[in-house]
Amino acid sequence: MSILIDQNTRVVVQGATGKMGQKATKEMLAEGTTVSAGVTPGKGGQEVKGVPVFDSVAEAVAHDPKLNTSLILVPPLLAMDAAYEAIDAGMKLVVIITENVPIKDAAKIVEYARRHECRIIGPGCAGLISPGKGKVGVIGSAKEKDMYSPGRIGFLSKSGGMSSETSMLLTKAGLGQSTVVSVGGDVIAGSTFADLLPLFEADDETDAVVLFAEIGGAYEEIAAELIKAKKFTKPVIAFVCGRFAETMGTGLAMGHAGAIVEEGFGTAKDKKKALKEAGVLVADYHHDIPELVKKALKK
Repeated sequence: MSILIDQNTRVVVQGATGKMGQKATKEMLAEGTTVSAGVTPGKGGQEVKGVPVFDSVAEAVAHDPKLNTSLILVPPLLAMDAAYEAIDAGMKLVVIITENVPIKDAAKIVEYARRHECRIIGPGCAGLISPGKGKVGVIGSAKEKDMYSPGRIGFLSKSGGMSSETSMLLTKAGLGQSTVVSVGGDVIAGSTFADLLPLFEADDETDAVVLFAEIGGAYEEIAAELIKAKKFTKPVIAFVCGRFAETMGTGLAMGHAGAIVEEGFGTAKDKKKALKEAGVLVADYHHDIPELVKKALKK
């Protein structure tokens, strides 16, 4: 198994004819993902990497009634309308790669999706990958076979780059991944760590989960509360980055849009403390993660 995506995932790419849409379509097809359709208003009838392009998601669904996932790569001010269109067409997973989506638009997308029982990943994410089964988004690269490998370790991070970097560490240590999710680093995320951990809990092919934590926000603290309450029972290993940023003082923009630290809240120290108190194995250095995973699996 895996979470969110598997062999039954069928993707429509909104913004397929753009540079990033073409890149994502090519990479997803190479990974084995079924990309059934693309959508760019006014460009229906074209093709991208052999995938037919339509003017609307409704037309794409008419072409392939089994479509269940949308990948959105449109300009920021168009992201909300694109998400609404995908949700109205029945998509149950919407992955929004677009960055700089206005906060009020992101909030509306999340609320609308919840009312329609649709899962949002993003905005501002790299997507997700279940190695050997497929991917949705631009996570990974031409050398992703060196980074990702099929296995039983789940992974969650705001960062797409660190999803690849950490997965490569795990792969080199012989620890394959069940699903890797880049949730995005904007102020509002469609799915947080705490939202996704229960999916890994229910996945009988995930033995442990690695969290790549960052300063700012409360993703990690809320996840720690979930773990402490025994609502997630599998081993969790975490690394918290951002200690250097804390030496720079306040008022400096650094990292993701959601990396907002307030006094006594959201710091690397706060996050490490919360996670350790919940029983999470916290790595002092990034390269220590694989050994802690192996240690956790032996218990």
